[in-house]
Amino acid sequence: MNKTYIKKRIQSFVYAFAGIFYMLKKEPNAIIHIVLMFLAIAFGIFLNITKTEWCILAIAAAMVLASEAFNTAIEQLVDLSTQEYNEKAGMAKDLAAGAVLITAGAAAIAGIVIFIPKIIERVGQFI
Repeated sequence: MNKTYIKKRIQSFVYAFAGIFYMLKKEPNAIIHIVLMFLAIAFGIFLNITKTEWCILAIAAAMVLASEAFNTAIEQLVDLSTQEYNEKAGMAKDLAAGAVLITAGAAAIAGIVIFIPKIIERVGQFI
């Protein structure tokens, strides 16, 4: 491997982190997803979830954040392509937002399936 190859790989990570920071700065829903992700992590620690459950939560959180990033990218591209209302441009944005909703819904279902039985078990210990 030469120095140029390594420099390009490092630069690709710099660009990727710039995109993530842009999303977090410009997209309020991304912050909501991050807060919910940390809340799920806290619940996971408190409720001592299994390795498999951690994997499910990690995949769910990654899918939600990735779909939010794709949604942001699509919105940027659509806004770049037209300044006036265009039905197809609006539909592209709606579809991207729908993808976020689908992944967030699936993540919520995963959280419910993982956490509710453990919460019920914990509450049952005190009753």
